[in-house]
Amino acid sequence: MENMILFGESLNVISRVIGKEFKEPDPAKRNPVPIQEEAVRQKELGMDYIDINLGPAKKFGTELMPWVVNVVQEAAPDMPLLLDSSNIDAIEAGLKVCKPADAPHIINSIMARPERYEKMVPMAAQYDADFVALLWGPEGLPRDENERAALAVELIYFANEAGIPNEKIWVDGIVTPVNIQQQQLMSLLNFQMMLDDIAPGAKSTCGLSNISNGPPEHLRPILNQTYMVMLWKYGMKAVISDPLDKKLTAIAKGQRQDIVDLIWGMMDGNRPDIASLDKEMADYAKTYKVIMGETLYSDSWLEI
Repeated sequence: MENMILFGESLNVISRVIGKEFKEPDPAKRNPVPIQEEAVRQKELGMDYIDINLGPAKKFGTELMPWVVNVVQEAAPDMPLLLDSSNIDAIEAGLKVCKPADAPHIINSIMARPERYEKMVPMAAQYDADFVALLWGPEGLPRDENERAALAVELIYFANEAGIPNEKIWVDGIVTPVNIQQQQLMSLLNFQMMLDDIAPGAKSTCGLSNISNGPPEHLRPILNQTYMVMLWKYGMKAVISDPLDKKLTAIAKGQRQDIVDLIWGMMDGNRPDIASLDKEMADYAKTYKVIMGETLYSDSWLEI
């Protein structure tokens, strides 16, 4: 089994320290140091790519994105980047200054909406970038795996017509919070099983931490880790992850086969006696049951 590829998520406009620099309109007043320190830290913590998320970046995104790309590549020259902003022109401005890295850079993301993909897919082709195909359609979140499949086919077909092979496409079927839309978590697992038939050679990724959006902070890591392992069994290739979650990184890099074996075993129908497991393994088994909807979600599921 190949290791899970990790896209580090911390260069984000919502981060207090980094966001301050991203929101500064005057380039002369921006401090590149915290951005560069974060880029180096992500590399040291085992991230494979760095996600630069500027958010909307409406006002000065076309100047900011190339500035950030240059600053990051100066500190971590071989790290491939994901360029993330709803400002299409800002992404293009960033692509123009990207230097070759260990893997192709990635546009994160292109929605399954014609007004987005008709502009952005040709841009991916022009700059030889990979892209994340975000299955957010004209109606928003797809209702089930079949709607996900229909959106994926539409977007991937358009990309193929523009000369982009499946191998340069990372499909994001969208992770939803466990305490609100649990059924959607199953739907994404079902879609993962279908993806290879729909688009042979296409890869997949997701914003993993969405699953734990809402639950208390101390419960977020085990939700993220457990769901990553479940998606991995069905062929997920990469996740956008928290670089500070060292346990998630260890699992992704093949250093915790015991956790993977337990969860994959449960997916295959092997039901361990939870009382016979040590606390760490029992917590993963309980979390698996919550994600599967076998146990009703509550913030105290690990204590039960």
